[in-house]
This record gives sequence, structure tokens and C-alpha cells, in this order.
Amino acid sequence: MDARHNPHLRSADETPLREMREVLAGRRRGLAALLPFAGPAIVVSVAYMDPGNFAINIQAGARYGYGLLWVVVVANVIAALFQALSAKLGIVTGKNLAELCREHFPAPLVWLMWGISEVAAMATDLAEFLGGAIALSLIFHLPLWIGMVVTAIATYALLLIERHGFRKLELMIGALVGVVGVCYLLELFIAPVNWGSAAHQLLIPRLQDSQACVLAAGIIGATVMPHALFLHSGLTQHRFPPANEWERKHVLRFSHIEVTVALGIAGLINLAMVLMAAGAFHANHQNLAHIETAYRTLTPLLGSAAAIIFLVSLIASGVSSSTVGTMAGQLVMQGFIKATIPLWLRRLVTMLPSFVVVWLGFNVTDALVMSQVVLSITLPFPMIALIRLLADEKVMGAYRTGRWMMLATVASAVFVLALNTFLLLQFFGAFRLH
Repeated sequence: MDARHNPHLRSADETPLREMREVLAGRRRGLAALLPFAGPAIVVSVAYMDPGNFAINIQAGARYGYGLLWVVVVANVIAALFQALSAKLGIVTGKNLAELCREHFPAPLVWLMWGISEVAAMATDLAEFLGGAIALSLIFHLPLWIGMVVTAIATYALLLIERHGFRKLELMIGALVGVVGVCYLLELFIAPVNWGSAAHQLLIPRLQDSQACVLAAGIIGATVMPHALFLHSGLTQHRFPPANEWERKHVLRFSHIEVTVALGIAGLINLAMVLMAAGAFHANHQNLAHIETAYRTLTPLLGSAAAIIFLVSLIASGVSSSTVGTMAGQLVMQGFIKATIPLWLRRLVTMLPSFVVVWLGFNVTDALVMSQVVLSITLPFPMIALIRLLADEKVMGAYRTGRWMMLATVASAVFVLALNTFLLLQFFGAFRLH
């Protein structure tokens, strides 16, 4: 993709490029060698700790205690695997996942995938946008619609930072990720977590009833995000064009390290969300289902500091993840149909469902949870496309997926498909777990 046509996917700024060249020349070592290559996975990791994760993890912890921690771990392992492969696709081919789908798949399938991706983008933004708006309305005692307007302005302002260099946007998003991480580290010191029980149940994979199945599907959808699979390949495709195979192999190695670290941190934050909810709510508030209720319940249970920290992390999560979601939406449209729309219009279109949900009077937290289930149902499309392209020697050459990696990716996709099948059968009343 010509980076000039998509301002959010321009090549790295000149300073990081120079620093990357110094690393490959052997003039930087240790942590100083990793930092210039950091960025894409950090940006993508925001998708794994967005307000949809807050909503689904609060319900999971409150209702089942530590019983669904294993789902969070499995979801993050799958996420790290597929994000590493998405980054690899961009580095090896110089193209992103949406572009390659357009080039190698039949036109009807391409249009179908684009339509599904746009639905997923709206479901994603529903969670991200409403989450930040809820937090702003609660912390400043504003009407929800004012919180939504402020969130929209903050998101657009963050996107405009990219005009001064994409590295600055990466640093800003990284800082917001840091805010979320620090907030939940503080919450773990405040919440009464039973670490022994948590460790025990972490190793016991089971789904207790039909609601646990729904929440498990939501956790998968909230963690392995469809738009993140498209975005990661776009962020790496122009970041550092390798001059030869030696450089390409080293860039891939640094990319894998960054994915492991960034997605590992995102996974720990998700675990912290469930641990906090289980410790604070499971004993006496198992039916707690709403973010607003969680905030108001935290104050008498753990004190006002815990409640404020919770909202600060939610604001940082909502603004940063909504920004990343808008970037992904632009990439998907350009990749699939070679078209773009103005950034302000993309922002307006993707946040319209949020205003509709509020206008119609739906419970916003329930809407957040269901948006994550929608993402879980749409997820197999980019997963299968990624598996198919990575196994194609014409696309990947010597870097095509090996046998054992193929088995791991197929097993992950089958797991997601099986969970989605259970979810759909329950939705249509075919059966119910007890």
C-alpha cells in the first residue's frame, strides 16, 4: 500500500529509521536495540484492554470468581500467536492482510469480508467509545451524551497528533497503555485477591453453565480482536523495508520479541481485571453486570481511591482504543476496496451506533458485552484468511508457515469456531448448558 494514501500507516519517522539501521549495523545492543523496533505491537495491544474487556471481565469475575481465568490465558496466547503472524505477513510481503485478501481471493468473498469487517469495526467502536464516555460521565458527573462528545473530541485530537510524526502517536498510545497497567497494578494492592484459589482455578478449564459459555465467547472476542489482525500487518509493512534477507530475519526477530512483551503485558492487565472483580464482587455481588454499578460498588467496598483509579483506567483505555480502531477502519477500507473516506467521516460513522444505543435507551454495559460476542463471531474470517495466506508459498516464499505452526494456528481457529458454534446454538435455543 502506498503510505501516502493512508496517513496512519506512513513509514516510520526518520529518527527511528536511523536508530533501526544502527541496531542492524551492530552499534546498539541490549534494551537500546529493542526500543527502535517497538511500536506496532504496543499500538495493537490497546485492542486487548479496551472497555469491552472491562465490561466482560467484570462480569466474569463477579459471577464466576476465578473460574474463567483460564479463558483469559487461552485468549491471550491465541492473540499473541496471530498478532505475531500478522506482523510477519506485513514485514515479509510489504502488504497488509486486507490488500492480500483483495489480491488472492474471489471478488464476492472480498466484498463479504469487507462488509463483515465494517460490522466488526462498529462493534469494536461501540465498546471503546461508550466505555470512555461512561467513565467521563461518572468521574465528572456529566450526562452520558456529553461524555460521548468529549470522548469523540479527545479521540480525534489524538489522531491529529500523527501529523507531527507517527512515532509521537505511538508514544502517546504507549503512555495511555501504561496508565491502564499502573491503575490495575494499584487495584490489585487494594482488592482482596485469594491468590491460592486463583492459581488453582487458572489450571482448571471448564465452563460452568450457559452464561459462562457466553462470557467465554465474549472474552475471546474482546481479546483476539478482528481489526487488530488487519492493523498489525499494516503497521509493519512500511516500518522498515529490509534491504536483504539478513535484515528481514532480524526485523522479524525483533517483531516477535515486541509482540511477546506487549501482548504479555496486555494479558496480565486482563488477568488483573478479572482478579480485581473476583476479589471485590464475587462474594456478595455475583449479579453485578454494569460498569456504572461496579464503580458505585467499589467505593463502599474498597474506598473512593479504588473507584477513581478504575475510572481513570477506563478513560485511558477508551480514548486510546477508539483511536486505534479508527486507524484500523481506514486500513480495512483501503485494503479491501481501494477507497478511503475523510478521517472525521470515518470517526462519525463508526461512533453512530453508540449514539443510537443511548438514544434508544439500551443498557450500555449489556451493549458492550454483546459487542464482544459479535467480534467473536466475526473473528474466524480474518483468522482463516491469515492462515491461508501464510501457508501460500507464492505469498510468503521461504517464510510460509511450517507444519507445527500450522497445527497451532488451525487448532486455535478451531477452538474459536467451536466456541462460536456453542454460542449460536444457545442463541437459537438448540440446547443449553447447565
